[in-house]
Amino acid sequence: MAAGSPRPTSRDVATAAGVSQAAVSLVLGDKWRGRVSERTAERVREAARELGYRPNLAARNLRLGSTRTVLLVVPALTTEFFAGVYTGAARVAAAHGFGVLLYPSPEGIGPARDPFASAQAALDGVIASSMAADALTAIRGDQLPLVMLDSDPAGSTGAATVNLDIRDGVRQAAEHLLALGHRRFLHLAADIPSWTFDIRARELAERLAAVPGTELRTASAPISIDAARAAAEAALSAPGPRPTALVCDDDKLAAGAYKAARRLGLRIPDDLSVTGLDDLALATALDPELTTVRLDAELFGERGMQALLAVLDTRTPTPEDIPVTLIVRGSTTRPGDA
Repeated sequence: MAAGSPRPTSRDVATAAGVSQAAVSLVLGDKWRGRVSERTAERVREAARELGYRPNLAARNLRLGSTRTVLLVVPALTTEFFAGVYTGAARVAAAHGFGVLLYPSPEGIGPARDPFASAQAALDGVIASSMAADALTAIRGDQLPLVMLDSDPAGSTGAATVNLDIRDGVRQAAEHLLALGHRRFLHLAADIPSWTFDIRARELAERLAAVPGTELRTASAPISIDAARAAAEAALSAPGPRPTALVCDDDKLAAGAYKAARRLGLRIPDDLSVTGLDDLALATALDPELTTVRLDAELFGERGMQALLAVLDTRTPTPEDIPVTLIVRGSTTRPGDA
């Protein structure tokens, strides 16, 4: 089509192919089987290619009452993990003709301001992290087709939940440290009221309680390096035998623990073994490199989007949790007193 020429319409395609506009709609909407012949369908497709015809998505969406747009609600844009979740979700969305809007809940907690005059009118569905669940009421996302990430399947408000196998990740980290001979543990827990962090604390406590002679202390901190340093320093300086293994809910918490250990003159891993959870880029920037549980954020986002597409298509999403893997690096070894 020459520059400046009018955009070809479905009527132009119908004229070029020698068929009705209804036949064009059936073929280009992939609903032609059993209604027009294969030969006619190919003639329509060839005419559309030659004319450079593209359907008017805005008009189609108006007719269907659909914007082919979903909202991804996350705690923060500054978190590498949720950037990966977005990348995965957007990849699957694009393959199905959907767009993804990314919306951070302020500081990951509290109500969020509605980004639309009416979320129901602007969106087809929502994918939300449980850590940002408080934003849903404000944007009325809980009244749309909803998939929850990192959420209790038994108590979720969503039509489906997609989870990483966090329990198994904590199990792998605990069993690794127990096999090395550690019996005195400190859990540096994320100070965030969320199902995913409750699961980590519960699984760690249960795994260690099953082994005679283990001790478990807990210190909590917001997910920031400075807050983690302060909490870990206080816990490691407390009276009584010092823990030899520190299990962190997040790699950023582990980085704070490294700083605390240095301030206290403790060597990692000789005096203190440390594990994280996420496998962020930070994990290999630390010295020694961090033993941590790898979470595939992009796959998490892909599965979340696939689940929402299933819900929109009135199908039942696949319920399996996404496997996670312990990556053993230089921050763990046998305890010095073993």
